[in-house]
Amino acid sequence: MSKKRILLFVCCAVFFLGNTTGFAQNKTETKLIQPPYLKAGDTVAIVAPSGVLKNRFDEVNRAKQLLESWNLHVVIGNHVFNQANHFAGTDEERCEDFQLALDDPKIKAIWSARGGYGTVRILDSLDYTKFLKQPKWVIGYSDITALHNQIHNLGVQSLHAIMGVSLPENLEDIADSIATFKNTLFGQPLRYALKGSKYNKPGDANGVLVGGNLTILHTMLGSKESIDTDGKILFIEEIGEYKYHIDRMLQSLKRAGYFDNCKGVLVGDMSKMRKNTTLWGTSIEQLIIDALSDYNFPIAFNMPAGHEKDNRALILGRQVVLKVDKSKSTLIFEE
Repeated sequence: MSKKRILLFVCCAVFFLGNTTGFAQNKTETKLIQPPYLKAGDTVAIVAPSGVLKNRFDEVNRAKQLLESWNLHVVIGNHVFNQANHFAGTDEERCEDFQLALDDPKIKAIWSARGGYGTVRILDSLDYTKFLKQPKWVIGYSDITALHNQIHNLGVQSLHAIMGVSLPENLEDIADSIATFKNTLFGQPLRYALKGSKYNKPGDANGVLVGGNLTILHTMLGSKESIDTDGKILFIEEIGEYKYHIDRMLQSLKRAGYFDNCKGVLVGDMSKMRKNTTLWGTSIEQLIIDALSDYNFPIAFNMPAGHEKDNRALILGRQVVLKVDKSKSTLIFEE
């Protein structure tokens, strides 16, 4: 090879490798867009992108009244109380309500009435063009994790929090959940001091918080809604699964490289675990510790978020500091 060709090759290599490094750094350092916090007079849409809401008018009305008590205006999706077999209307109807809320500039937040199953069926039909020009808070948990993933990959923060049908007749029963939901929507600082656990894996971590329902995270693998967890802190919660199902999902995520460059794991509620005829043999906490034993990142249990009454708000896509010890953990959201 001539000296000129060698020099050209070296220059090209430096250029492309330099740019590749730059792109990687930009990817890590890019801050997700924060939708504007709410203020009195703003409008919130209540929609149902997932399970059916038959005979749940009182609960949705309770959610409407709660928002109105905060001096917010409320619009309810046209098809919220429809039913198409398992779902709150057909895929087209549920998508239409959500799309109208995404596109309407007057609507500043979209609150899911409930989860269940069905959100994945409308993901590919949603158009976020107007949303990206005027981002707004998308709120929910459980099945709504599919939307959180999609929105995260578009570069926008979202809110893992209670849903409309989470509200009991006596709101005092979930006062802390409601308080963190309201405070987060209106821009109050968010931080948690968590109960300690003998299963906690001590350490400190900084990173963007991602995640949600473990089943949904698992089913998103291989799709464009799968989350890149590199440099991030993963939150997981689950309900109604066998322990071996939890292990299987964690092993699948592990084999897919989900935890290779993860900074930490925050474990929420693992509710109503089902008992198999062949017992697993350890606690759910020990199962998680064992499945993730190959990694050095901190693991914190006892985050009150998921399918229990005490379901505190989490800003997904926000930079957080996680400090884990056996006696306690702290989770601090960057302001």
